[in-house]
Amino acid sequence: MASTTQFSDRPRVLVVGGGYVGLYVAKNLQNKVKAEGGIVTVVDPLPYMTYQPFLPEVAAGTIEARDAVVSHRMHLKNTELITGKVISINHAARTAMVEPADGGEPFELPYQDVVLAAGSITRTFPIPGLAEAGIGMKSIEEAVATRNHVLERIETASLMPAGPERERALTFVVVGGGFAGIETLTELEDMARDAARLNDRLKREDLRFVLIEAMGRVMPEVKPDQAEWVVSSMRERGIEVLLNTSLASAEDGVLKLINMADKSPAGEFGTDTLIWTAGVQANPMVRATDFPIDERGRVRANAELRITGDDGPLEGAWAAGDVSAVPDLSGGGVGGFCVPNAQHAVRQAKLLAKNIVAARYGEGSIEEYNHKSLGAVAGLGQYKGVANIMGFGMKGFPAWLAHRGYHGMAMPMFERKFRVISGWVLNVAFRRDLTDLRNLKNPRSTFKAAATPPKKKEMAGK
Repeated sequence: MASTTQFSDRPRVLVVGGGYVGLYVAKNLQNKVKAEGGIVTVVDPLPYMTYQPFLPEVAAGTIEARDAVVSHRMHLKNTELITGKVISINHAARTAMVEPADGGEPFELPYQDVVLAAGSITRTFPIPGLAEAGIGMKSIEEAVATRNHVLERIETASLMPAGPERERALTFVVVGGGFAGIETLTELEDMARDAARLNDRLKREDLRFVLIEAMGRVMPEVKPDQAEWVVSSMRERGIEVLLNTSLASAEDGVLKLINMADKSPAGEFGTDTLIWTAGVQANPMVRATDFPIDERGRVRANAELRITGDDGPLEGAWAAGDVSAVPDLSGGGVGGFCVPNAQHAVRQAKLLAKNIVAARYGEGSIEEYNHKSLGAVAGLGQYKGVANIMGFGMKGFPAWLAHRGYHGMAMPMFERKFRVISGWVLNVAFRRDLTDLRNLKNPRSTFKAAATPPKKKEMAGK
């Protein structure tokens, strides 16, 4: 049975989550807290932070999976790392319950200060068949699995006779017309067409790509004319864009659609590939705490990034990123709050670390978070993109360069930037790698087959 004696008994800054916020808070605090006799502890089910804007490119094979993650142990050398998840917090007692990732016995972890940085999870709806047929685009594992699945379906379909089964295998669907959905589908379409070009048994036109979006437009972060251009360019590439359309059912891989205008049926078709990117929600673990939660399930926070109740800020409690409702003092946030994106999370994390130092050690002053969004950039496949930077709209190749430039610089840690950018250079020289890795879900299958004695009938026939 695990116990707190395994861990440091020094005054602890407990960071719940090792994503954007958790990584930067720990990195910026670890040396200072250690010098003051304390320790920073990060609890996360994964041993790495994932740079989520790169997931579409990981799925498309233009970025290697490991290059899109940042190892906690490599970069948080003065931080206590626990691979597990916080399942509850009792801030009144300054304790958290931690469940190890290996399923071991939960244990109690005391702290002096806590930083809620648990991020968000995929938001889904109770659509019949969705849980069985769908996959998200929120983790590196999902991106890698999607890449291998799409390439496997193309290769397998090339051996099938013409008919519904082949059409189903070559139909690729994304639900959600935000940045994640648009980037995922356009990157996959680029990759899949390249794969089909290399297969003599297929034509590029055999592949079908469908975007399903319940609203009347895509990508609300860019200007309306840019969003219209994105839809137009996607349709020119042969991608079906179904606006004002919702998914009603996905049972047995058969998608039944609804017209959102009049709630009438909008057709149905089969697919082996259903990718869900229709939004995110705050990590539900916050409901197992004694912190104040808003109506959207986010921890309530003020502009100083302190967790705040009706009676004011709570001592020693901080929050930032997708899991929190932080006021947007710039006036640009939806509903008056910062939108859940990496741009805010990274900047909030750096300020949060400074504010903890100011509050706990009296160095500097506590400041309010106030950042006006610089805009948005999106890649739409190789050499194609759209961007809205400080009100200036771009599309095509210049926007693609802006997308690459921004995210190349925003990727945490120099060694990761170098890996990503060098990979991009190699792709220009040698094109992307279109190899799908089989049996990742069952890697022991080859060994088991070799280690299993042949059956008697098989032996008799030899």
